[in-house]
Amino acid sequence: MATSSGYFEYIKEQLSGTEDISFRKMMGEYIIYYRGRIVGGLYDDRFLVKPVKAASEMMPEAELQEPYEGARKMLLVDNVDDREFLRELITAMYEELPEPKKKAKKGR
Repeated sequence: MATSSGYFEYIKEQLSGTEDISFRKMMGEYIIYYRGRIVGGLYDDRFLVKPVKAASEMMPEAELQEPYEGARKMLLVDNVDDREFLRELITAMYEELPEPKKKAKKGR
């Protein structure tokens, strides 16, 4: 099951107050970026984020779930109705997120 367009639109709206948020559709799911770094994604109508310390501290009861079979587990964000919480969560995670990998130049 892929993430529904309705769920995507809802989360997109909930995150609209956070600057520098972007989404990339990939195989029916959505990767979420904040200031160019991957925060998490939408998988089967679930909002999952990387299990960095800041996220774990803000959501101590959060379940760890696989985004898809065989993937590293991520934290389930179940408080998707609170825009301010989502903004605080994503901005708190930023410093712990890895820098984007540089793409190798082709043809050399």
